[in-house]
Amino acid sequence: MLTSTVCAAVSAAGLGIAALTAYRKRFLAATRIAAFSLIPVGLVMTGVIDWVTNIVFKPTVWAGFGVLALSALLFMISRMAERRRGGAGGRKERKAAAAAGHDVVAPAASTPSLTTARGAAQPAAKPAEKAKAKGKGGAPKDDFSDIEAILKKHGI
Repeated sequence: MLTSTVCAAVSAAGLGIAALTAYRKRFLAATRIAAFSLIPVGLVMTGVIDWVTNIVFKPTVWAGFGVLALSALLFMISRMAERRRGGAGGRKERKAAAAAGHDVVAPAASTPSLTTARGAAQPAAKPAEKAKAKGKGGAPKDDFSDIEAILKKHGI
């Protein structure tokens, strides 16, 4: 009841200011002021003001907002604790998975290919490493050199 009276008074004052502005031959500004001054009366007539006052002045509504805030806080704390502990896909597992997905090795190649899955170029093998990989006759040391290169690359 009190809110509707206050809103009606605000609207009446706004319409009075709009009338004074129109008297000064500023019709565009007067129209805008009149439009803004009719908003409070429109909100009271639609029931929005009563709904807002019921939300603001009821303690159970504020208790509900408090419970929602507590729930969000507990969720954030559990996420932070999970990240610190490293559970469910910790940092090491994520790095290993990322490294496995980025390095591309051809099936029959003894050295990794020059590009990764993202397209970044890898440095080519140095001549000293090529000579080390080859035996006395210029043939590869053994058949497992490509597997050894993959395992060394992954730190195994």
